[in-house]
Amino acid sequence: MENDLGIINRLESEVRGYVRSFPTVFTTARGNRLTAEDGREYLDFFSGAGALNYGHNDPDMEAALLEYIQSGGINHGLDMATAAKKHFMERFEEIILKPRGLDHKMQFTGPTGTNAVEAALKLARKVTGRSGMIHFTHSFHGMTLGSTAVTSNAAIRDSAGVGLSDTTTVPYDDYYRDGRDTSIELEALLSDSFSGVDKPAAVIVETVQGEGGIYVASFEWLAKLERICRDHDVLLIVDDIQAGVGRTGPFFSFEPAGVTPDIITVAKSISGMGLPMAMTLMRPELDVWDPGEHTGTFRGNNHAFITGAAALDKFWQDDALTQHVTEQGERIRERLREIVEGHDGFDAEVRGRGFFIGLDCQEPAHGNAITKACFERGLIMETTGENDRVVKVMPPLISTAEDLDEGLAVVDQAIGAALS
Repeated sequence: MENDLGIINRLESEVRGYVRSFPTVFTTARGNRLTAEDGREYLDFFSGAGALNYGHNDPDMEAALLEYIQSGGINHGLDMATAAKKHFMERFEEIILKPRGLDHKMQFTGPTGTNAVEAALKLARKVTGRSGMIHFTHSFHGMTLGSTAVTSNAAIRDSAGVGLSDTTTVPYDDYYRDGRDTSIELEALLSDSFSGVDKPAAVIVETVQGEGGIYVASFEWLAKLERICRDHDVLLIVDDIQAGVGRTGPFFSFEPAGVTPDIITVAKSISGMGLPMAMTLMRPELDVWDPGEHTGTFRGNNHAFITGAAALDKFWQDDALTQHVTEQGERIRERLREIVEGHDGFDAEVRGRGFFIGLDCQEPAHGNAITKACFERGLIMETTGENDRVVKVMPPLISTAEDLDEGLAVVDQAIGAALS
């Protein structure tokens, strides 16, 4: 009888990824800990690639979901009206939108982040009558064709197998690493009728570029970006799929910049405990869809509505979680800088916001060597960015100071092991 990873390796496609980095069979999880088939416990600094901001199997969300299932609640509802959807929408408006002065309409797309991005791009084109999109260096917005077209990673773009058109790449904030204001370049391109860049439908941006290498846009740059979009009658789409839902501190990552996006995409942790769910939010006047014009069989996950509403009630009725993530995020950055300074021959830059931190290794091979050594020591982390050189520190937001110190001590050991 096959055991361990034998069945996975024999039957699952070669496209499998994370199982190669974490070669064990997991069985249970709670909070920020996972337990493997052999009984070993692992501390989670990965958070399901951002889909588990509140950790694994939160007991309150779990209880709400079990009660709903046992009561015979609607499981699959397309976009029909259900009590679960109604309750989620009410809570999202009262807890998230109204306190932030937002009146955006909610569109429930297919269940993944790339579905939300596809809807946003399609809507922007319909609203403006223009087809072009501007995105940024190091951007990542998904793996379907429209989302891939506004993604900068060459390997991902090549995997599409077809030409990707109607998109223009411009420099992200501090792309050149020399302090110049790259928003000036964007404004010049849009202002100059001889630049060769046609007026786009929208600009799509991540406030923190997760898959691109944890590059962080300054609040000042984001404010300039919004102003440029307004001046040129171009829609602003903020992709908050990984940086949002508290990952950088506030619910929406763009809040401290004082900007109001025309369209916002959210997914991953919006469901509370990892159930598939994605939303595209748009200003009311942009909601020009004809009924059924953009659809999908699984655009209404009622189980996710239940856990998502429970998450809003538990974590977002005050600013305690935001304060925790902001304060502890600074501690993570400070501790990582101390760790880097404590290893001779190891050069790395620490950057990020909240619990969304990157350790950019000057020697690219150190990235995967560090995360491999972390896994061997019971800590789950991944790499990101060019050549996988950026170690990604993304603990669940419910992690305590003691949990963070425990994990960072392992990172310290792993760097030592990688250097040796």
